[in-house]
Amino acid sequence: MNKKVMIVEDEQAFHDLYRIMFEGKGYDITYAYDGDEAMRVLEQNKPDLIILDMLLDMVTGDTFFLHLKGMPEYADIPVIIISAFSQKQYKNLEEIDPNLVYIEKSYLTKEMLLKEVDKILIS
Repeated sequence: MNKKVMIVEDEQAFHDLYRIMFEGKGYDITYAYDGDEAMRVLEQNKPDLIILDMLLDMVTGDTFFLHLKGMPEYADIPVIIISAFSQKQYKNLEEIDPNLVYIEKSYLTKEMLLKEVDKILIS
């Protein structure tokens, strides 16, 4: 069975980019455009990993993250945060989940993301 990855991102261009990055890699990908939609998708199809943007419409990424980690049935889901902002702004989230991976969008490459995803889901 393929591992499931949920991408929570409000910009269509990044959904398209992730679709290209994951093409042919053997992961089942679901998409959500904001935190509310992500919660609905999560309840229907629990992923093995979440890739999360921090600047979302409505419910922000950090609010979604805190909500997710506060729910026992979802707290163990690994999260990769990809954001335009510096990791320093979200240092407190690492206290909640020491395994949190943070990538700044300006440094994001396909190889980097797939390496992190594989490290989490395959090892």
